[in-house]
Amino acid sequence: MRIILLGAPGVGKGTAAAMLAQKYKAPHIATGDIFKDEIRKGTELGKKIRETVEKGNLVSDELTNAVMKERLSKPDAKDGFLLDGYPRTIAQAEEIERFAKPGLVLNFVADRKTIIARLSGRRVCAKCGAIYHVANNPPKKEGVCDKCGEKLIKRKDDDEKVISNRLDVYEEQTKPLISHYKKKKMLAEINSSYGMEKIGMIIRQCDDAIKKA
Repeated sequence: MRIILLGAPGVGKGTAAAMLAQKYKAPHIATGDIFKDEIRKGTELGKKIRETVEKGNLVSDELTNAVMKERLSKPDAKDGFLLDGYPRTIAQAEEIERFAKPGLVLNFVADRKTIIARLSGRRVCAKCGAIYHVANNPPKKEGVCDKCGEKLIKRKDDDEKVISNRLDVYEEQTKPLISHYKKKKMLAEINSSYGMEKIGMIIRQCDDAIKKA
């Protein structure tokens, strides 16, 4: 089972991926997490990634492909994986075909209004990093972290204007990928506009797509 997950920020694919990974005993591999880990460890790769990101640039296809080829060669990915954040370009999509050909692409879709509401309502603990939502997962005391008692903050990238711009960029970048996988008849659309209380409806759609594939 080799699955690629597509979806805009805030669409809920990370939550679904974690549940699917547990259900199907396959690793949930997120490109962003790998990059952050390399930066944190201060590896040569991490230094290159940090330098690129700090300049406001995207990590190159060449570097991203090399990182993912290495990660997908590990034993835990031998029998399958759930890829989150890769590929992001046609060049990356063509490259993964050479070393770990995917069998299915799940494209998580929710309307713009829903996504903006999800992300703009997010609050983060300034100390421990715990994440809350003003509507869906509020702290016991408004503005205060349940875990450590520190103040909760709204990150700059959770501002509605910033979110809207991120969605514009994502849509522009992803359109070619969606067309690419539609032509290959590998794409299944997942309606992820349901709230967390109905996450089972999202997982059921994923299960159906996996069975068909």
